[in-house]
Amino acid sequence: MAIELHGPWGHVFGPLDLDIDEGGVTVLAAQSGAARTALLMALCGRMRLSGGTLTVLGKTNRPQKVFAQSAVACMNELDGVSPSVTVRDIVTEQLRWDSAWFKFVPRVHEDGVERMCAEVFGDIPLPPLNGFVDDLPEIQQMLLRIAVANTHRPPLLVVGRLDKVADDDERRILLDRLVALGEKQSVITADVNPLPPDSGVRAVVELELGAGDVGVLTEGR
Repeated sequence: MAIELHGPWGHVFGPLDLDIDEGGVTVLAAQSGAARTALLMALCGRMRLSGGTLTVLGKTNRPQKVFAQSAVACMNELDGVSPSVTVRDIVTEQLRWDSAWFKFVPRVHEDGVERMCAEVFGDIPLPPLNGFVDDLPEIQQMLLRIAVANTHRPPLLVVGRLDKVADDDERRILLDRLVALGEKQSVITADVNPLPPDSGVRAVVELELGAGDVGVLTEGR
């Protein structure tokens, strides 16, 4: 409760009353910007608050514990991808990060991409092995970044900027995939756009991110 963040440049957000329950998809309905990004980072333990009491996954003011049980995707501050990187490169690199330091991990083939990405992509076609990430359709770029970040399937997955996807149909597809992941994880994302009817989202928190912020929890849509 009354969480707030201040940086060297001054006030970022808060005080803000916010409590995130476990399970399903929670959408922060707020304008994009530094404050929303900072809040998402704080919710997954990547940024320490200046004050207040924050409870995520039953852990109160324990950012290190939340960090260890969370993954972050589609947030350029944390998982930006170079335009010259191929799908094979990014999947291989993640497999090497996930493996013991002494284990040799060869470059992946199509089956390696499928193993890492199939659950996240669902019915969406998988990206081509040698395709450059920057050349992929926007929906494939987003889903690939989620798959790479989510290899360990931690209890909490934070996905930044759902509203980065400009096409309404693709944004709905991305939300559908997050709802599917929310059957096994707690998923937090952000979107300034109204959600479609029967989206499957568990909860929406409507925010005005400024001094004296208050989060209003509404029912899932």
